[in-house]
Amino acid sequence: MLMPDGLPTPILAKDEFVALVPHAGDMCLLDGVVAFDETTIHAISTSHVAPGHPLRGNAGLHAVHLAEYGAQATAVHGALRAKANGATQPRPGMLVSLRGVKLAVERIDHLAGRLDVFAECLMADDSGAQYTFRIEHDGREIASGRAAVIHPA
Repeated sequence: MLMPDGLPTPILAKDEFVALVPHAGDMCLLDGVVAFDETTIHAISTSHVAPGHPLRGNAGLHAVHLAEYGAQATAVHGALRAKANGATQPRPGMLVSLRGVKLAVERIDHLAGRLDVFAECLMADDSGAQYTFRIEHDGREIASGRAAVIHPA
């Protein structure tokens, strides 16, 4: 289902997941979750065009920051999985590794419309998780990579 602005209808709006992750205020870059299951998540965002984007530099918003969008999707997914499994409090996680990151664009602040942020959990246990992520704009892949997260004791 699409909203009047052409965006897919989120099944979870930002205010429904923001308390589950450490990304607060403008640093929570995702606008909503369109779909998720035990291993995958599809989130959307339009924050990359915001003039006050917290990662924007003098030259605009570099594509390397797409890794943060991917990492945030993994955080939301991990929190939703934990909540589905009975957790009542968010569990702190720390991004410790990005690997195989590929960028197809140099900047993202000029890309009109939404970003589609996909992540897939490859492995997760009490000590951490490994994910792949992919970000698309207008159906074109603009970034991908792998992220590793640990849960400090």
